[in-house]
Amino acid sequence: MSRIGNKVVILPAGVTVENNDNTVTVKGPNGELTRAFSKDIDILVEGTEVTFKRPDDTKEMKTIHGTTRANFNNMVIGVSEGFKKELEMIGVGYRAQLQGNKLVLSVGKSHPDEITAPEGITFEVPAATQIVVKGANKEAVGEIAAYVRSMRPPEPYKGKGIRYVGEYVRRKEGKTGK
Repeated sequence: MSRIGNKVVILPAGVTVENNDNTVTVKGPNGELTRAFSKDIDILVEGTEVTFKRPDDTKEMKTIHGTTRANFNNMVIGVSEGFKKELEMIGVGYRAQLQGNKLVLSVGKSHPDEITAPEGITFEVPAATQIVVKGANKEAVGEIAAYVRSMRPPEPYKGKGIRYVGEYVRRKEGKTGK
């Protein structure tokens, strides 16, 4: 369980880390992220390497150790490279538009759905049926992408709806299938 926690995180160029009593702030070219971690894990910043030490080998400490390291690594990747989720819309008349920082979806309802981008998240619409959600915080990018998908999840009979790029939708036969 603790193999992930024992790995050293190497900071890329342009990324700085501040640790104030296990409230870690990571700054980089794509922004700044702050997160409070467990007081039980020691976060040691030495130059461009960050290590994580746990006080004992109990199962609870091993899980917190690995989770802390994984969350910190996601913060470093987010401020240096960023995260993105790509969605595609399949269905007649389904389209997306960008109006300022709002995403306007026409997905077969009597009204268009508007989604305002929260702070740190940006929407891109490269084509009328494609949506890209970008940001530095992996958790927020995934949450907003899941919310956009929930506006019209893919249905199993015709496959219409909003889905992630590359997502497999299991199809059913329908009434006339034998």
